[in-house]
Amino acid sequence: MRPVSLFLNVLWLLFGGVWMGAGWLLAAVIMAITIVGLPWARAAVTIAIYTLLPFGYTVVPRARLGRSDIGTGPLGLIGNLIWLVLAGWWLALAHLLTAICLAITIIGLPFAWAHLKLAGLALWPIGQEVVPT
Repeated sequence: MRPVSLFLNVLWLLFGGVWMGAGWLLAAVIMAITIVGLPWARAAVTIAIYTLLPFGYTVVPRARLGRSDIGTGPLGLIGNLIWLVLAGWWLALAHLLTAICLAITIIGLPFAWAHLKLAGLALWPIGQEVVPT
């Protein structure tokens, strides 16, 4: 990890990264408890790790990487719709509220932008992959 990314990730943890990472982990635990939600629990844990250290990584659709699997087809669409109803909307709302609070300050603007990107990911996470930049 580059020094700039490391520095931004440390600041990120102070400005909402820990809070939202815990939210993603809570969503993963709730999904795992239901047994039916196990497929979404794995995705939520992956995104929780990304939420804790977002700088130096990016999220791209697996279809763009040339990977065709169950998450990139019609079942991925259905999975994303179920996720949206069960957990996606409240994670996206939490990211949005955190972004608004951070956007009030000039120092928080880059972190607000990162929270907005994560809000979009919270709405539609299935079929996405976290890759280094």
